[in-house]
Amino acid sequence: MNLAVLCGTLLSLMLLNPGVLGSTECSCGRNHFTCAVSPFGECTCIPAQWQCDGDNDCGDHSDEDGCMLPTCSPVDFHCDNGKCVRRSWVCDGDNDCEDDSDEQDCPPRECEEDEFHCQNGYCIRSLWHCDGDNDCGDNSDEHCEMRKCSDKEFRCTDGSCIAEHWYCDGDTDCKDGTDEENCPSDVTTPSCSSEEFQCAYGRCILDIYHCDGDDDCGDWSDESDCSSHQPCRSGEFMCSSGMCINAGWRCDGEYDCDDQSDEKNCTTSMCTADQFRCASGRCVRLSWRCDGEDDCADGSDEDGCEKTETPPCAPDQFMCGNGRCIGQRKVCNEANDCGDNTDEHPHQDCRPRSSEGNCNLNNGGCSQKCQMARGQVVCTCHTGYRLTDDIKSCEDVDECAEEGYCSQGCTNTEGGFQCWCVQGYELRPDKRSCKALGPEPVLLFANRIDIRQVLPHRSEYTLLLNNLENAIALDFHHNKELVFWSDVTLDRIMKANLNGSNVEEVVSTGLESPGGLAIDWIHDKLYWTDSGTSRIEVANLDGTHRKVLLWQSMEKPRAIALHPIEGKIYWTDWGNTPRIEYANMDGSNRKIIADTHLFWPNGLTIDYASRRIYWVDAKHHVIERADLDGQNRKAVISQGLPHPFAITVFEDSLYWTDWHTKSINSANKFTGKGQEIIRNKLHFPMDIHTLHPQRQPAGGQNRCGNSNGGCSHLCLPSNKTITCACPTGFKKVDNYNCALSLDKFLLFARRTDIRRISFDTEDMSDVVIKLADVRNAVALDWDSSDGHIYWTDVTTDSINRALWDGSKQEVVVDTSLESPAGLAIDWVTHKLYWTDAGTDRIEVSNADGSMRTVLIWENLDRPRDIVVDPLGGLMYWTDWGSNPKIERAGMDASNRIVIIASNLTWPNGLAIDYQTERLYWADAGMKTIEYGNFDGSDRQILISTQLPHPFGLTLHEDKIYWTDWHSKSIQSANKLTGLERTTLVENLENLMDIHMFHRHRSSVRTPCSVNNGGCSHLCLLAPPPKGSSCACPTGINLQVDGKTCAHGMSSFLIFARRTDIRMVSLDIPYFADVVLAVNGSMKNTIAIGVDPKEGKVYWSDSTLKKISRANINGTAHEDIIATGLMTTDGLAVDSLGRKIYWTDTGTNRIEVANLDGSMRKVLVWQNLDSPRAIALYHEMGYMYWSDWGEHAKLERSGMDGSDRVVLISNNLGWPNGLAIDKAGSQLLWADAHTERIEVADLNGLNRRILVSPVQHPYGLTLLGPHIYWTDWQSRSIQRADKTTGTNTITVRSNLPGLMDIQAVDRERPLGFNKCSRRNGGCSHLCLPRPNGTSCACPTGILLKPDGRSCDNSPETYLLFSNRVSVRRISLDTSDHTDVHVPVPELHNVISLDYDSVDGKLYYTDVSLDVIRRSNLDGTGMETVISQGLKTTDGLAVDWVARNMYWTDTGRNTIEVARLDGTARKVLINNSLDEPRAIAVFPSKGYLFWTDWGHIAKIERAYLDGSDRKVLINTDLGWPNGLTLDYDTRRIFWVDAHLDRIESSDLNGNLRQILVTPVSHPFALTQLKPVSSPLTPFSRISQQDRWIYWTDWQTKSIQRIDKHSGRSKETVLANVEGLMDIIVVSPQRQSGTNHCGVNNGGCTHLCFAKTNSFVCACPDEPDDRPCSTISGYVPAAPSGGGNPSTRASNKNPKLPTEKPQRGPPVVNCTDKSLSVEGCSNVVTAPHGEGLHISYVIGGALTILAILILIAAFIIYRHKKSKFADPGVSNLTYSNPSYRTSTQEVKIETTQKPPIYNQLRYKKEGVCDNNYTKEKIRIVEGVCLLSGEELYWEDLKQLKVCRGGGLHACMRTDTVSLQASSASLDDGETEQLLQEEQSECSSINTVPATTPQRHASTHLPDTGWAPNRKPSTESEV
Repeated sequence: MNLAVLCGTLLSLMLLNPGVLGSTECSCGRNHFTCAVSPFGECTCIPAQWQCDGDNDCGDHSDEDGCMLPTCSPVDFHCDNGKCVRRSWVCDGDNDCEDDSDEQDCPPRECEEDEFHCQNGYCIRSLWHCDGDNDCGDNSDEHCEMRKCSDKEFRCTDGSCIAEHWYCDGDTDCKDGTDEENCPSDVTTPSCSSEEFQCAYGRCILDIYHCDGDDDCGDWSDESDCSSHQPCRSGEFMCSSGMCINAGWRCDGEYDCDDQSDEKNCTTSMCTADQFRCASGRCVRLSWRCDGEDDCADGSDEDGCEKTETPPCAPDQFMCGNGRCIGQRKVCNEANDCGDNTDEHPHQDCRPRSSEGNCNLNNGGCSQKCQMARGQVVCTCHTGYRLTDDIKSCEDVDECAEEGYCSQGCTNTEGGFQCWCVQGYELRPDKRSCKALGPEPVLLFANRIDIRQVLPHRSEYTLLLNNLENAIALDFHHNKELVFWSDVTLDRIMKANLNGSNVEEVVSTGLESPGGLAIDWIHDKLYWTDSGTSRIEVANLDGTHRKVLLWQSMEKPRAIALHPIEGKIYWTDWGNTPRIEYANMDGSNRKIIADTHLFWPNGLTIDYASRRIYWVDAKHHVIERADLDGQNRKAVISQGLPHPFAITVFEDSLYWTDWHTKSINSANKFTGKGQEIIRNKLHFPMDIHTLHPQRQPAGGQNRCGNSNGGCSHLCLPSNKTITCACPTGFKKVDNYNCALSLDKFLLFARRTDIRRISFDTEDMSDVVIKLADVRNAVALDWDSSDGHIYWTDVTTDSINRALWDGSKQEVVVDTSLESPAGLAIDWVTHKLYWTDAGTDRIEVSNADGSMRTVLIWENLDRPRDIVVDPLGGLMYWTDWGSNPKIERAGMDASNRIVIIASNLTWPNGLAIDYQTERLYWADAGMKTIEYGNFDGSDRQILISTQLPHPFGLTLHEDKIYWTDWHSKSIQSANKLTGLERTTLVENLENLMDIHMFHRHRSSVRTPCSVNNGGCSHLCLLAPPPKGSSCACPTGINLQVDGKTCAHGMSSFLIFARRTDIRMVSLDIPYFADVVLAVNGSMKNTIAIGVDPKEGKVYWSDSTLKKISRANINGTAHEDIIATGLMTTDGLAVDSLGRKIYWTDTGTNRIEVANLDGSMRKVLVWQNLDSPRAIALYHEMGYMYWSDWGEHAKLERSGMDGSDRVVLISNNLGWPNGLAIDKAGSQLLWADAHTERIEVADLNGLNRRILVSPVQHPYGLTLLGPHIYWTDWQSRSIQRADKTTGTNTITVRSNLPGLMDIQAVDRERPLGFNKCSRRNGGCSHLCLPRPNGTSCACPTGILLKPDGRSCDNSPETYLLFSNRVSVRRISLDTSDHTDVHVPVPELHNVISLDYDSVDGKLYYTDVSLDVIRRSNLDGTGMETVISQGLKTTDGLAVDWVARNMYWTDTGRNTIEVARLDGTARKVLINNSLDEPRAIAVFPSKGYLFWTDWGHIAKIERAYLDGSDRKVLINTDLGWPNGLTLDYDTRRIFWVDAHLDRIESSDLNGNLRQILVTPVSHPFALTQLKPVSSPLTPFSRISQQDRWIYWTDWQTKSIQRIDKHSGRSKETVLANVEGLMDIIVVSPQRQSGTNHCGVNNGGCTHLCFAKTNSFVCACPDEPDDRPCSTISGYVPAAPSGGGNPSTRASNKNPKLPTEKPQRGPPVVNCTDKSLSVEGCSNVVTAPHGEGLHISYVIGGALTILAILILIAAFIIYRHKKSKFADPGVSNLTYSNPSYRTSTQEVKIETTQKPPIYNQLRYKKEGVCDNNYTKEKIRIVEGVCLLSGEELYWEDLKQLKVCRGGGLHACMRTDTVSLQASSASLDDGETEQLLQEEQSECSSINTVPATTPQRHASTHLPDTGWAPNRKPSTESEV
């Protein structure tokens, strides 16, 4: 017994490993009961018989939980585990026994229709099935099939799906890591670009983020090894990585720095007086010593503690002498339960027990249940009751007092309890826990580089947003479906839709470290914390009306949470005094919730249902919770939390992120038990939220209502009311309204932003003024009259302005500035003064930057600050140079004097005090602020202490304000004494200039205020007595009256500088460049020319690919040439002849045009390599140009391109500049390679060196006695004497990007224009030449025989598209220059066709999904088809019937409509895969198209879509382009997959490869010969033998001889995006058919067939009645008619008999086939009903056929005589249609006459001897004759084809190479024509070869097509 007692009282202390998540299981030996694990991880074992004995032996009642003695009352049910429950609870669906025995053998409960039946009998909502939650309790609702992953997902081994691009990306995204297994080893970390920094783990960030003090990599690797860190604040320790931590954490034994540098070099005395030092060296609070908890993690804080400090026993337990605890009732039970007998007599006063006690007598005195044990009466209680201290009576158990008994609400009842849920939740079947209604919860978390979502109950894991820089905090707005996040690298708050789209900036300025944000989903507000600025701010969801809410007593605010229903805001602050606080949402009523036992409070979340807050402490490694007011604080989890960061709560679970484990974890929110890892191996998990509607419950009322609470700006909830608030700095006018502007604010620059501190409100918070692209702001000033602020930027070298609120921002001056460091506003006359330390000038302009002029340009050495005194007409400036000084002059630069010249080092800020008439300045070298009188006298030091580096200075009222670089602060002091110093702002880097903006500047009347002082341009103030003086813009002289300026520069240099054009006046004593103020952008301006007559400047831009012009004052800017340019390096204006000439290095052409760009002509295009500079000599008729290609040379020709000669071709490298000295009759050029400027006479003789060396000359010009040139290397403009090359000076320096230069003297007379009389008699261009003039036509047009006039367009030309343009290449001239067709609004043009009848171009635009037409001059553009198109790849115009056909690859249809887009009809919409090119043969009635779908094919049908036939479907890849040769009756097509061009006859026979390989042909076209069918090939003109095609890969248009396959040429090269190409010629669209006259008598659509035609109706009826009967127009239907009679026609058309004559009926369509007189498809009518035109036409046709047959027979008979015996056998090779490659011979024996061959057709039986050759010949004759005589005969032959033979065998490639030695082109053409006209009698292939039946479309069994798997669109 004693042994059992001893074993039973054994305590087994098993300490949990703190690093392991989840509780440790305890196990006791046999016959022992294991108590529940204590919160400290201890295990307790007791004897098994002590369980359920009514005594608390474990101390936590775990041995008594759920126990009942074996006897249950009659009203109770006895469970299998001995527990008693109420009988009414049996079979109620609840597990009341806790072993489910009360629910066994129950009749099955019927679940409702919308419920799911669990295996344990429970019913749950159907919605809960497969939602990842164990709602049944037995998990039977989660036995679900695995979700199928989509095509773009990767399936992990555990069945979850992740994004496909996460596979092998170096990140473990699958829970089981399978996405990173078996990855290719060559996947290397991406190397970063030169502008990026590589983090330690491989990620790339922008280099500017390296060493900026922010942890942008996430592991601080971008901040390690940095010498210049931003220092931490006082009370902080800076880690080596740059991270700042609390100074108290240094050497506390715990690693707080990411690089562990806080624990390096520590001494043992680092713990403070109130701390205990652990054995490990770690410091813990002294109060934790001997508290029974292992805080040191090595137990050293609990070592040596007295036993008295061990935890006492529970109240209902007895403590033995040996320290053990036993149940109170075991005292005096006559058993040694303690083991030391201290529970029995004599140690205890034990009364002898009465043995009379009996349950049968008065129930043993028990109030409820009684039983006998060891002869004693033992009382027990029913479920829901417990025994009172008298051990007899029972009292109700208050289950609601026990936390976590119910998930949310709990109501205690007598003997029981009832759980309930708040709105939005529903009680689960266990009747205790609550489930949120709505969708499945999603955990949304920031991962630094992305934002992801994970489903907590399963492995679903998806990406929401990626490519982020450093996303830290986030929140969402469920109703608006928005997600918000903060980025601490970009210092911005962003938002996006919850689907990841529509990313926008919300707050982009004034943020430093926005570590927490929260959304008020009821009032639509955004709150955020910023630990950098130590503020909490609020704004609308779009970032407007931003306000600093809390700023006092803030250190490092981090996490933030809102309770908008209560109107409360909660936040954590981990500064030197860590705390958790709350306030009303308007910032009022602020209170501290917790400020003890806090170290690094990171995450914070509110459980709205349970009205609690939870937070994590990363330093204390604990998750705690408290009521909303801070009461009932309790630790939930204090084990296994290395570095928790953020936390969220949902239902009964907590979810948190941990930095160290890089994981998301969860646990029970009441007990902290059930810890599990949701996701680990994350990149860097930061903030986390549960995305679910119940996390933003809709219970609260929007207190602001629809009218914003009546507030003008912000309406903020405050407890149960609202407060109107104003944006930061704005004061409230009344309770509801804010001031619209600020009266007084301090304005200061901070390099990358400009800020203001309002003096209207008390918070003095600095606000960033919203300005764009502030790079390096230095100087500031302001003008309150119009509310402008001005600033200089020394990085963009510009002066800018905006209104005080940041709106209406504009650049005022941005040219010829190098370092504008000082700025001052004359607020009286509205002038802008500035200093430039780079150019050493002081300049002035109007406030808008206009009329700029140089005031002082001499004796300045790095001028810095400037101030003006408009009241005294004076200006003052500091000069930083080698002799620092402060100077003064009149504001017109008069009376300049030095006022301070001694004891100065870096005189920075200047300020004027108008009250005391003093000048103040700050000197950063002397570290003083001083003042003196305006003349420099009475100098005094104001402040000379604690001024490390003052910079900006300003005065207002009685205070002086200054910025200091080193102390990073703005301070103020009394301006008279220097005392009363205060710091306004600190911890601000890069502080620059400072000014006080106010609205009380004194104004004064000046001479300039009346009529601008009489000045034509600038009126400048001057000191008395003068008062004012006039000035002119830079480069323009003031005239003798002293008031007016000249009209402009008369003599000047003008030069291009890539992004601008500048002029330097030669009229004034200094060289200052002025920018040509053009209203248009310049990207790369190279060449420049001037027309002095009209005062216009012309320039070329090689990036914009344009030539433009403008007036010299910048007005009237226009583009004159905007197409067909590549790199226009040289440009010259013929101001006499009114022409512009230019060279183009890209196209290697020299062109000319009128000055407005019209009548453009290519002059020189052959033998040019890289033409650059060009110079003209109109009087002599010569043009000169330099060519710096492989063989550099200088050339000359007439100005019309004639008489071309090379002048100089030796000792030249890069001849850049070129100039003609007309006075000296010499040619000058600059060579950048030989580094010389040379000169020769105008014939290239007498060459000599003028200047050498020159570094890298580019442009060259001359004026008067000087030459001027631009130099790339020295970035300057130089000048020298033109005769000797001496006296070199620099005109302007420090000008990068210098290009061409021209010198202009507008005073010099021009000379005589050779073409002045009647344009030289020319209709178009008159061009000078050495001995007169010549007439010329624009590019591509031939001069008429009269030598003077031109047509308006070429006769024959190519039209082609390249997506964004349509161009023309004339075939009349040999230069093949492409000319743009000015069609407007082209986006993505694919297909083209031309209608020669109306002269209109038709095209498809797949970007707009339209078909349009336009005239070739660009006029008359109209959309003909605008709806129902997807991808129209092919387009063809039937010029006879006036229809157009198109293919739609997107919808897989072929459609037709009239040319105006009416009567639209779908012709074919089945068995089409990817239809592309389409072509029509109107005279034959045929339609052809290519299909490059899965099975590529070329098909043919009649123009109405009937009689469809596959012509080619073997050995095809991507049949792209298609064109018809109407004369030889052949189809040509390009195959972009097999890389060849092929042809066949119109039946798909006689197939030939014309050319192979071609790289990627897209479209092709060819010319129609100007000849009759009988003309021999040799007589066809050279132009007509070509076939042309566009090629995507070579980006070119090419051509080849279509007869021989030779003479391949590139017509045009280097054209991106080439698409369709067509030939326009007078002969191309000829021929006619039945629809050619009067539309065939059809009302809508007329389709010609071979010898008939068909009328058809559109699919959608229009307002005209439609008939399918020729010549018959039905009456319009009456209003009450049935609309269905006009429905679309989808049925196949059926041939019918001739219609009977009868009374007319309504619309004759396919709906009324049964009605007599209606027919759907009508062949050409016969007999008496024939139209007279058809009778005549028929007769003429028959006559023509007879003549042609006779001519054909004669022609064939003659031709057979010319058969060359040397080439009797032409070899044909068999392409890979079959596996065998047999060769067959062409017989050259004479063929019998045609009628002999046709005689077999009379026989009625099918003759198998009637061979393929015979049939082929018949078809060939029919096709070639162009007539329909033999078609009926041929149809009889087609029946025989089933005998295993084709009509005409598929094409066999002509192996011309075999006989090419003995054949010239003419012979080859002749042979080819023979082969085509006779269908070549070819020996049949033996019958054993598998044949391809014409009737089926199955591939040959012997041929496996070797198709590439990709599609054309992929290529």
